[in-house]
Amino acid sequence: MQTRVSGKQGAKSSGRLESAPLVGRPHDVLAGDREPDRPAVDLALSGTVFFDIVLTGLTAPPAAGTEVGAEGMGSCPGGVANLAVAASRLGLRTAVAAAFGEDVYGDFAWETLSEQERVDLSASRRIPDWHSPFTVSLAYRGDRSMVTHEHPSPTPQEEMAHGLPQARAAFVSLSTGTGVPQWALDQAANGARIFADVGWDDSGTWCPSVLEQLRHCHAFVPNAIEAMSYTRTGSPASALSALAEYVPVAVVTDGPRGALAVDQCTGESAEVEGLVLEAVDTTGAGDVFGAAFIVGTLANWPLEQRLRFANLSAALSLRHTGGSLSAPGWADIASWWGRTAADHGETARRLARDYGFLADLVPLSWLPTEQRRASATIGLRT
Repeated sequence: MQTRVSGKQGAKSSGRLESAPLVGRPHDVLAGDREPDRPAVDLALSGTVFFDIVLTGLTAPPAAGTEVGAEGMGSCPGGVANLAVAASRLGLRTAVAAAFGEDVYGDFAWETLSEQERVDLSASRRIPDWHSPFTVSLAYRGDRSMVTHEHPSPTPQEEMAHGLPQARAAFVSLSTGTGVPQWALDQAANGARIFADVGWDDSGTWCPSVLEQLRHCHAFVPNAIEAMSYTRTGSPASALSALAEYVPVAVVTDGPRGALAVDQCTGESAEVEGLVLEAVDTTGAGDVFGAAFIVGTLANWPLEQRLRFANLSAALSLRHTGGSLSAPGWADIASWWGRTAADHGETARRLARDYGFLADLVPLSWLPTEQRRASATIGLRT
């Protein structure tokens, strides 16, 4: 007998778990640096876009022969779309090269990215007679498990990626056995800065050769376990020190404990504590952190400010269902800042000091707003 996960659509439970982030006017943090001779696109990405179904509020992890209730459910584009949407919502002009099936999943992902999230898909392709990659994510007790089904795209990603417009930055995910993709190297040859993360190594070997690829990169943003595993060190600080030997900007994220970084281009080092907010779903939080850090880097913010902004953005994403659609926009940040600045409690006063830079970034005219983004549910008609 197969395990089943059922969705219980009670008004009270689904109202909190399926709430959508706020919307707001697009805010271009690079507006003062947009010249005719600069790239029109800020961030270029290539990868797989999955159709994600995310189930939250599980009463227990599923086991063989059982049925488990899930209080919340959402559907959204996942995979490379997580970082693309997060960057776009924070004001970056973002372009993605990916394959989309000519099925209802592909229709939903394509329309969501191009129409709702303003992501440039000119280098992407619709593939006939090929179904879109599909993932089911189960969120439980602050973590998640995923089941994925996919077939290789008939059109190679590298081929599509060469059609990406020139950008200020490119993002890649490093892995054992492959180098930095040629499309990203071509972007770098024309002035783009390469930002990189790394995937989980299922083999457990954590081959150090991955770090050799960092010679092509401007910044590397792994989590603490990944950083310590690849550098054979015993603490996030030791891992950061080792990574600084390979890449100009090294960042190590450590979940609710915060993040630490070294920027050898500016001579800065910084360590900030985590920001703990109510968590519904952790899917995509690392992508949101990476997107926010790229925003701050392209805008030439101080390193500590970049880390705090990335921490806040990732923490805000945890409060909503799904990877890409949980990413905060500037109105979400404005809402948090407005409540924090108005709160006179001891914790709020400390946060107001630490995040005081938001006063110059967030237009007060955005406060408050009740408008919400589209629900993360496929095929919902009104």
